[in-house]
Amino acid sequence: MDVGAINRGGRPQPRVLLRRIREVLAADQPADARLQEIVEVTATNMVAEVCSVYLVAPDQRLVLQATEGLNPASIGRAALDIGDGLVGRIASTGEPINTDDAPNTPGFRLIPGIGEEMYQSFLGAPIRRQGRTLGVLVVQNRTHRRYGEDEVEALELIATVIAEMTDSGALAGGQNGLKSGEQGPLMLRGVGAAEGVAMGRVVLHEPKIVLQNPIADDLETERVRLHAAMDAVRGDIDRLISGEGQSSRQRADQLLRPGEHRDVLEAFRLVAHDRGWLRRLEAAVAGGLAAEAAVEKVQSEARARLERTADPYLRERLSDVDDLANRLLRMLLGVAPPSPEQLPEDAILLARTLGPGELLEYGQSRLRGVALEEGSAGGHAAIVARALEIPLVTGLKGLIHAAEADEPIIIDGDVGRALLRPDGSVSAAYQEKLTLRAQEAALFKTLRDQPAVSKDGVKLSLMMNAGLVTDLPGIAESGAEGVGLYRTELQYLVTTRAPRRERQTQLYERVLDAAGDKPVVFRTLDMGGDKQLPFLKGEAEDNPALGWRAIRIALDRPLLFRMQLQALIRAAAGRSLSVMFPMIANAEEFHRAKELIEVERMRHVSEGREPPREIRVGAMLETPALVFAPDSFYREADFVSVGGNDLLQFCFAADRGNPRVADRYDPLDGAFLRLLRAVVERCEAAGTPLSFCGEAAGRPLEAIALAALGFRSLSMRPAGIGPVKRAYRAVDLGEARVALMALLASDADSVRPGLAAICEEMGVKL
Repeated sequence: MDVGAINRGGRPQPRVLLRRIREVLAADQPADARLQEIVEVTATNMVAEVCSVYLVAPDQRLVLQATEGLNPASIGRAALDIGDGLVGRIASTGEPINTDDAPNTPGFRLIPGIGEEMYQSFLGAPIRRQGRTLGVLVVQNRTHRRYGEDEVEALELIATVIAEMTDSGALAGGQNGLKSGEQGPLMLRGVGAAEGVAMGRVVLHEPKIVLQNPIADDLETERVRLHAAMDAVRGDIDRLISGEGQSSRQRADQLLRPGEHRDVLEAFRLVAHDRGWLRRLEAAVAGGLAAEAAVEKVQSEARARLERTADPYLRERLSDVDDLANRLLRMLLGVAPPSPEQLPEDAILLARTLGPGELLEYGQSRLRGVALEEGSAGGHAAIVARALEIPLVTGLKGLIHAAEADEPIIIDGDVGRALLRPDGSVSAAYQEKLTLRAQEAALFKTLRDQPAVSKDGVKLSLMMNAGLVTDLPGIAESGAEGVGLYRTELQYLVTTRAPRRERQTQLYERVLDAAGDKPVVFRTLDMGGDKQLPFLKGEAEDNPALGWRAIRIALDRPLLFRMQLQALIRAAAGRSLSVMFPMIANAEEFHRAKELIEVERMRHVSEGREPPREIRVGAMLETPALVFAPDSFYREADFVSVGGNDLLQFCFAADRGNPRVADRYDPLDGAFLRLLRAVVERCEAAGTPLSFCGEAAGRPLEAIALAALGFRSLSMRPAGIGPVKRAYRAVDLGEARVALMALLASDADSVRPGLAAICEEMGVKL
């Protein structure tokens, strides 16, 4: 026994233990023998009767690769599924397990034949690198005892070393079988976070970093290196935000103007200056790790914590953590940051996560699209991608595992799909699609200034949806008649505290200025559900889409709501202001919200300020209950806008975020169209303007059906305006209406086939 590695209390001294492991790694011997000697040294120095290493095999099972104390004949044979047993739980959660009674710990499973029946105490730590679980390191004893904090720390440090050396091939398993070897075409489904289609070659955002020596030779040297790298990274982020340097200004000019995207970068700077992050890095170095290994250890621990949280805002911090860790590693290793000039002309960037600063540094000149394994449509990378007009798909699980650099790939942000190594016919089809889009875009430009009038003379108003100031040029480019829905919540999602009234006012002023004489309808804060306010925590809900969200939060937190109303009123001084409330379920909610607007308008006037020329107050109809609200509601609302996405979801009780049911119900289902017809009749009887906002509005066949029902205003993504206008100008709406009513009177569930046939007979391009 190497007693020098054990302190007086019988506990390990991590630095001494790491020095002994460094000697093992320096020895000239096969990789399997190195790993076996590491478990023997660890068992001896932690006074453990068993030490074992399980590594993830290519089939994603945890296989026993080395052991001291268990049956050596089980090496390479004993295996567990991830999530199975205590070892599998550690691999699944990324968190250690420490128990003095393993057989009675929830999840325990005995592997027959390996000889662990007599061991009571169990301590296991995950072997993780760059967010990937590579395996699990375990120590066991026969006596009932709980391992101390210093023992947990020692095991985690050893697990970090094993992760680094396993990934580099210095230990058994070489690169851990991370590549499947699959060379055929692969299609993955995710979520379209920024619309558009891109074809190109794979560029891996996180190139493989091999650390030859993860163990520190001199602690003070490593501490100095760490601080120098952190200072340099913070300086780079400050310069990125301030726009110093010509290249930074050229790459980020669009995003460095005040607005939501600037807030994204400010939030990232807060992460870089977090003292807790630096303290954890210093502790890892003090434990005996080289600065690079310390960064990866703290990164893996942070990811393990954030991956388990149900809070969408905290989960979005994963990209910030990875961005900061990647910058530190590049700085420590002397690796130059990504440069747009080094990218191929048709680069498609693949990453697990991506921070906003990293995306900015790639620029727009050669980057055709981005594909992420994690993230959401409301995440920081998505906000920046939309501002840069770069197609982005998120939620592509397994993509990094399957892809190699420079392979061909197609990403489709319109439908949320990635096609890796597509065959010739698929590539040809998408190339034809892109060519056709380019031709259609040229045709749509000729229609841009033409009215949306059917062949029988019925005018339809086509509006666009927006959520960023940088979306507003889409009004002129698409031919939209205004903004039918401006989402105000993005400004709230990218900050750790409620935006100040002055900042909100400035944003809304810029929106109105950019729109010019075109109308803008501001939807008040629509939070809750899958969009949690980072500074307003609610209780966990079993059904968040049906819970505390939207107008319910606004009425329960009137100070937050009133601040937004004040900002809207100030921004619209002397101009027309249109405001609509989301998720109204009954008339009382609408009346209460409308009264608050009037209170704030009167306060504004009493302060001697110029009020808006007029204030139009409407409701977003997203719940079936509001369809049957009292007549007084329809008379008092200045306008009603059907929120088609949520109304469809609630009509069929189908979560639109769940891929198993999201596409099961058709917006052209007869039941849904009859519900919409009831809304049209209520609004017509009250003389209340009505519009439809949602994905269906941007599809030609659905748009024709909506117009045939009686809708005269549709709001959609800008790219949908051209196709809808072309189709609508070719249709005889009276004939389409007769056909639609006949179809609704039939027994067919969906009117889609019949209506499509009628439109094709008219020569309408769908």
